[in-house]
Amino acid sequence: MKKQFLIAIGLFFAISIQAQQDPILMQINGKPVTKSDFLQIYLKNNQQPKYDKVSLDEYMELFKKFKLKVTEAEALGYDTLPKLKKELDGYKKQLALPYLIDAGKNQEFVKEAYDRTKNEIRASHILIRIEPTASPADTLIAYNKIMALKARIDKGEDFAAVAKGRNGSEDPSAQTNGGDLGFFNAFQMVYPFEDQAYKTEIGKVSMPFRTRFGYHIVKVTDTRTTRGTIKTAHIMVSIPKTATQEEIATGEKKIYEIYTKLMNGEKFEDLAKNFSDDPSSNQKGGELTAFGTGTTTRMVPSFEDAAYALQKDGDISQPIRTEYGFHIIKRLELKPLKSFEELKKELQNKVNKDERSKKTQDFFVEKLKTTYNFVDVSKKSKKWFVSNLDTTYFIGKWHPTNLKTEKPLFMLDGKTYTQKDFASYLESNYKGIKKDAAKNIVELQFKNWVKATILSYEESKLTTKYPEYKALVNEYHDGILLYEIMSDKVWNKASRDTVGLKAYFSTNRTNYMWKKRLDATIYECATQKIADQVAKMLKNDTINSKHVLDVVNKESELNLRVRMNKFEIEDTPYLKEQKLAKGLNKSYSFDGKFYVVKVESILEPAPKELKDAKGVITSDYQNYLEKNWLEELTKKYPIEINASILYNLGN
Repeated sequence: MKKQFLIAIGLFFAISIQAQQDPILMQINGKPVTKSDFLQIYLKNNQQPKYDKVSLDEYMELFKKFKLKVTEAEALGYDTLPKLKKELDGYKKQLALPYLIDAGKNQEFVKEAYDRTKNEIRASHILIRIEPTASPADTLIAYNKIMALKARIDKGEDFAAVAKGRNGSEDPSAQTNGGDLGFFNAFQMVYPFEDQAYKTEIGKVSMPFRTRFGYHIVKVTDTRTTRGTIKTAHIMVSIPKTATQEEIATGEKKIYEIYTKLMNGEKFEDLAKNFSDDPSSNQKGGELTAFGTGTTTRMVPSFEDAAYALQKDGDISQPIRTEYGFHIIKRLELKPLKSFEELKKELQNKVNKDERSKKTQDFFVEKLKTTYNFVDVSKKSKKWFVSNLDTTYFIGKWHPTNLKTEKPLFMLDGKTYTQKDFASYLESNYKGIKKDAAKNIVELQFKNWVKATILSYEESKLTTKYPEYKALVNEYHDGILLYEIMSDKVWNKASRDTVGLKAYFSTNRTNYMWKKRLDATIYECATQKIADQVAKMLKNDTINSKHVLDVVNKESELNLRVRMNKFEIEDTPYLKEQKLAKGLNKSYSFDGKFYVVKVESILEPAPKELKDAKGVITSDYQNYLEKNWLEELTKKYPIEINASILYNLGN
């Protein structure tokens, strides 16, 4: 009795201490949310957290809405849906990866990556393609091919000529670049290729090595100090690869016309929006993704060289030619290589995501074998699989119906894994395995099974070992449920519920009105002289906008731009202050451009139809549905908040 009493007292004090260390901040439908749970999410969503009452109350309102929706999703069984369970399992595996590596080896790779980032190398390669799971016979054929090509180069043949020649490199780009890959540094190639290139001396040709693409030989031709990360904008006049000389000449003329406008003081960003043929950047003023040191983005060498040649931020290049067309480049920002400490976290993330992580994982598995007393007793027990694994395995039709024994294959942390466990693994993991001798497949798959089992066992312990991992898993769990239930209750419901949408629109129709509009054709002219020419032509009612364009833009595509639409006057800057009447109006200037406006009709304010503002109306209907739904949930699930803990979070 005394022993039981002491145990009970011990448990009471343990629970009391834990409660003091991490008190319950709130309860929703009886389910607790601790101070640390709330604080972890609050800090993640507030880079500069404030702990005053107003800020905390404001965030708590958002948090309550979030928890109400997740609580409802759990009550409706969303967390048991196979689709969502599979999705969460996928995220859990991704989140677990940083915890399933050898930390020491990982740091070696991080330091190696930084050292390589400091210097770029230029290399050429020859590739003989082969699948990662190719048979030994096919592997040998590919290896002999690459060795034969290397022998020709060793005897004095030109590397590029061999790469481009008959039965040469199987990289299609070799036909145009002779295998030359330009300059690169860490993370811009698959790791085995990067590793071999950095270990090969300038002017030397490596021995064949293998990546997931096949066998390569690489020749390093140059090296240079890293030029830094550069951010640029460009204006592009695209030229197709099949362009005629006439088309090339037209493109060159256009880029120089744009360049002249730049030199005359027009804004780069405006010219990019109006004339650049790059749809991914023109509406951003031509701004491109940063490239160079530490990025995975690469540009063609001629573009890179022209960009790095610009001396200071804001400088603009003369037009240059690349395989994509003509460009004018503006340097926005050049950042030199940061220190190791500044880049360490970024490099760590990259190492965790590329092939280096597999190597650190292999080291980690070996350590776990010691930690969990791994014992391999498979030597004799594997023989059954060598004898019984036939060709049906490679098409997913092999079944271990003849397996009558359950002999042990290995032990891990006191648990025995048997022949039947291995058989189940084989049945589920046949995809991607090429037809080969059964013995090789058994050995390969046994190693894969052991590794997968050990990692899975360690993964099962992560939530108890690492609180931050547990918090991340919970965050993803809630996020998946939130997205799914919002889709069902709000987003998809609003788009599918046409009757409800029409009823909502009918009730709130006065909220969706056209402002005063012009049904007009607008001629935007480069100069006053052109505006006068356009106005003169338009006095002839038989002349249409296409004819005007053809005449005025005969000498330059930049002379005239035509827009035809119904324009809301207040929302169109170049119409807003003008007194425009029906018919052809007198030309005027605005913000450096000259306008001729021909008005078909003036449209007074009027209600919009559903089709005219369906996007906005649907969004408003979603907000209406969500508001009503949250009111129901607030009544359904009581919420209790410990104010004294909430308002002392910063202490």
